[in-house]
Amino acid sequence: MRLSRRNLLKLAGVGSTAAVAGGLGLDVSQAQAATTQIRIARAREYPSVCCFCSGGCGVIAQVMDGKLVHTEGDPDNPSNRGSNCSKGAAVQQTHDNPQRVTSVLYRSPGASQWEVKSWDWAINRMAHLVKKTRDESFQTTAGDVTVNRTEAIGSLGSSILNNEDLYLITKFMRGLGVTYIEHQARI
Repeated sequence: MRLSRRNLLKLAGVGSTAAVAGGLGLDVSQAQAATTQIRIARAREYPSVCCFCSGGCGVIAQVMDGKLVHTEGDPDNPSNRGSNCSKGAAVQQTHDNPQRVTSVLYRSPGASQWEVKSWDWAINRMAHLVKKTRDESFQTTAGDVTVNRTEAIGSLGSSILNNEDLYLITKFMRGLGVTYIEHQARI
């Protein structure tokens, strides 16, 4: 065999492959054992959407025993293709923050202290205030034109909502007669 440049490269490739296949006498059992000790090895993965802006970047949340243990960018998401900005990389920190508010806090008018309230109380209070505001501000006509609207209530969507959520919110707002409906992605 004549040793040309091409044959030298072929020989080097075959030799390298044989050396790797033979293991070069290295003991890789410790490295293989360490891979099973990875912190997120037993975690379940849930695809989600980052809630910080309207970009719609994908996030994969790894959950173990009901607790969020790690987040990373979703490589299958066309918006971010697996990468995250600095805010998206901090999703886990906002979730695990000890200062995060996890209950309903209410401060009555003129009070200086917050009170902890139940979710049932908060939902009933919001429903009462929406109905009161709508009843007080509802217009049936503007001049000679029938309008059936309220301009005292507005709706602002967020980037974490999907199309189905937004559809239902829009239908609900239109049913109330709300005319000011906006979405964060357009702001």
